[in-house]
Amino acid sequence: MAKLVDVARVAGVSRGTASNVFAHPELVSDALRERVLAAAAELDYSGPNPSGRLLRLGKVNAIGVTPPGSYGVSVAFTSPYYRAFLGGVGAVCDERGASLTVISGIGPDKTWGIKNALVDGFILHQMEDAALIAARNRRLPVVVVDLEGDAETSSVRIDDRAGGRLAAAHLIGLGHRRFAILSVERRDSTNTPAPSLEPVFHGPNEARHRLQRGFAVDDDRLAGYADALTAVGLSIDDIPIVECGADSVASATAGARLLFDRTADVTAVLAMTDVQALAVLEEAARRGIAVPGDLSVVGFDDIPEARLATPALTTVVHPIVEKGRAAAHLLYQGGPPEHLTLPVTLAVRASTSAPE
Repeated sequence: MAKLVDVARVAGVSRGTASNVFAHPELVSDALRERVLAAAAELDYSGPNPSGRLLRLGKVNAIGVTPPGSYGVSVAFTSPYYRAFLGGVGAVCDERGASLTVISGIGPDKTWGIKNALVDGFILHQMEDAALIAARNRRLPVVVVDLEGDAETSSVRIDDRAGGRLAAAHLIGLGHRRFAILSVERRDSTNTPAPSLEPVFHGPNEARHRLQRGFAVDDDRLAGYADALTAVGLSIDDIPIVECGADSVASATAGARLLFDRTADVTAVLAMTDVQALAVLEEAARRGIAVPGDLSVVGFDDIPEARLATPALTTVVHPIVEKGRAAAHLLYQGGPPEHLTLPVTLAVRASTSAPE
């Protein structure tokens, strides 16, 4: 098999000149370029082997990104939230002429992809500790998303607690006092199984939500709800909660059905993701429950589908694309670790009103 040095010899040029014809053709004259390409065609040489370049440079020109939690690669195509996040990361990659690799978080060894990915650094999105350890062992730059960073690792997140507080305070300000919460599945973030996606109902005063810690995002959104409720003498412990998948339409639909089946007198629903909130709107319509006349609904994330819903969804505006861009910039800039917390706002639309 012909090599670049053979092409250079047949063309009568240096190896560096032959390399420039393939890697930086703008640096070579037209006549010289044609001579080298003719020699390559004669030797049936199609171009330098990328693996050789990687070995010489020690870089791949790609970054690896994990999906949130214990999800696989398919979530990059099915989750409106994650598509937007990857769009932000991808925009920075485009600016730098780099590639992006989505690394699966499922399987018996959830860190296998991190241990073996050909990348120059990692953006770990709401992953357990083992993933961070595996990434650090690669001696590559790491940024964590929706987790707390430390003295070694940069981080970017939003103010989830403030977002939860805004959502609940809006409904309280309208006069609502009978709530239900559609929560993401509360899993132990130190030993994370794959999400079951089966909805689970927790009635008032059940201890699980008070005692079991989940991911920081989930804890903070619930804490924000609790802050607003406590301010008017209500307790989150008295509010029914349904757990279901954060971004699975099927799981959110099942969760919405369970919520309506088990909570007959609520006037307002706080959903921890827009996918869940949109499922509540659809199930309410199916049952003939008027939104916002009979029921007000607030989501979280402001995915594109939120403003297109009927009625348009009131939701916490999560700067998802900006968060992805910030994570990528932190990864590339190097230097001492930085910890960014992006602010949130509330978009008041047509899915909320005063209780009748």
